[in-house]
Amino acid sequence: MTPIYSWGNRAYSYQNSNGMKICFVVKGRDRWALECLRSAGKEGCTPIENPAPRWSAYIHNLRKLGLPIETIHETHGGPFSGTHGRYVLRCAVSPIKDGSA
Repeated sequence: MTPIYSWGNRAYSYQNSNGMKICFVVKGRDRWALECLRSAGKEGCTPIENPAPRWSAYIHNLRKLGLPIETIHETHGGPFSGTHGRYVLRCAVSPIKDGSA
């Protein structure tokens, strides 16, 4: 079976709080999570809206690259009520042209 999407290496850049351009490469689920965050914009993403097995791990890996990602704690109801995190990317991240790395 051929996958619909390929989540191989991809180069991106962003400007950090000091104004320095930072370049990095991500792949796999980390790349998938980054694309979800980019698409969500200021609304952010939650594991409830975008199910995946290890959202917190993907966010941890992206933060290790220096990306400013805010966690907003929200409550949810239902038979398994509790809290979940809404993750919001707090900078503009752009793919580097021809940056398939």
